[in-house]
Amino acid sequence: MSKGVTPQSKDYSAWYTDVVIKAGLADYGPVKGTMVIKPYGFALWDNIKEFLDHMIKETGHVNAYFPMFIPKSYLAREAEHVEGFAKECAVVTHTRLKTDGDGGIIVDPASRLEEEVIVRPTSETIVWSMYKKWIQSYRD
Repeated sequence: MSKGVTPQSKDYSAWYTDVVIKAGLADYGPVKGTMVIKPYGFALWDNIKEFLDHMIKETGHVNAYFPMFIPKSYLAREAEHVEGFAKECAVVTHTRLKTDGDGGIIVDPASRLEEEVIVRPTSETIVWSMYKKWIQSYRD
């Protein structure tokens, strides 16, 4: 499998991606920056998740799920933190499509969002904004 694999010592990130792709665990998705996790990759992920979930719950902690989309204003609060990956963020500006006169589809201009939303690159901005809402004192 080392044929065509970047040496780990040269570029760890490229090595990792090469191994994942060549092992058939994942493949590049049709949208830049996305990957499709293939069955063996998903089985590995399930095993890792199950192991970590058990460890986390043994300590009395519980899981939570946060939305994939966050308001642009949330990300703006973290401007310094976001600087390194802001150029890679996807921005959603509209909520729907419509058909055009030629049988194709176009963005419905009437569906423009009041505030653009970001496909969240990390969880901190949404997590801490929600905990701020939920935690009012040390008893929470």
